[in-house]
Amino acid sequence: MNPTIELLATRRSAPPVLMREPGPNAQELELLLTLASRVPDHGKLAPWRFIVFEGDGRARAGQAVAEVYASRNKNAEDKSLDLERGRFMRAPMVIGVVSRAAPHVKIPLWEQEMSAGAVCMALTIAATALGFRTAWLTEWYAYDREVLGKLGLVEYEKIAGFIHLGRVEAAPEDRPRPALANIVSSF
Repeated sequence: MNPTIELLATRRSAPPVLMREPGPNAQELELLLTLASRVPDHGKLAPWRFIVFEGDGRARAGQAVAEVYASRNKNAEDKSLDLERGRFMRAPMVIGVVSRAAPHVKIPLWEQEMSAGAVCMALTIAATALGFRTAWLTEWYAYDREVLGKLGLVEYEKIAGFIHLGRVEAAPEDRPRPALANIVSSF
């Protein structure tokens, strides 16, 4: 089988809590980001950017999430705060894909947003090809403007996804996939 087809047929997400070191090194990270930025981009706008959370940066990001959570949940227990603090610690590296889609005279907003989604998918495929497992997540904090501000996003930017990267001991089981008969029509 063609290696690209085999990769696409066998790619699986893995829960970040199962991910372990090592994460991508500097050269692998540069390659991953270079490949992810080669997606279709009508108008050559690069309507996305990356935030790399690694090392102590993961803990600082988690602290920002926990602070916002605590401000909104005054009676939050330590267990809940620890969960929020650990959001970026579950994998050796997390890459935030930020959508910078903005009104443009020729390029619809939707096309720019889909380009950011394509970046997420390209990143997961490239990471899988390098032997990593990934999880593309957006949890509550991906939609919280206060958290996003603490992570360095400006008002019009959104998170397309937090891509968690690491290694796992065994390949995760596949999940049920939709039957083509249920999702394909002809015109």
